[in-house]
Amino acid sequence: MSELVTKNCPVCFIDYAIPKAMNDKRRAEGGNWFCPNGHSLHVSETTTDKLTRERDQLKQRVAEWQDYERQASERAEAAERRASAARGQVTRLKNRAANGVCPCCNLTFANLQRHMASKHAGFLAEEVQAEAGQTIQ
Repeated sequence: MSELVTKNCPVCFIDYAIPKAMNDKRRAEGGNWFCPNGHSLHVSETTTDKLTRERDQLKQRVAEWQDYERQASERAEAAERRASAARGQVTRLKNRAANGVCPCCNLTFANLQRHMASKHAGFLAEEVQAEAGQTIQ
């Protein structure tokens, strides 16, 4: 004797049994059957439909994650480019100051420190830091 699966008709609420093979086939492929009182019943979502839907959802999640990773990588690369540009500006300003070039008037002086104290007394190191976007050490 074959194994049976119990069902309940959603129309007349009668309990009945159908062969397991028939139940499995309807769940996998879809299709109609009838309760003992003649109500037509069907499987609204087959196993194939369910697996296809789950596969599509997983593909979407993978695509979203890959997009998130790409955006994070682009942000990291942009931040590294900004940091590199700021380091270059700081190095440029340090080299100019080491060679005696005034950061305010772009003239060269043998004693830049004395020139800055006498001609640009209001000049603050914070102005250079703000221009470079980084603290000068």
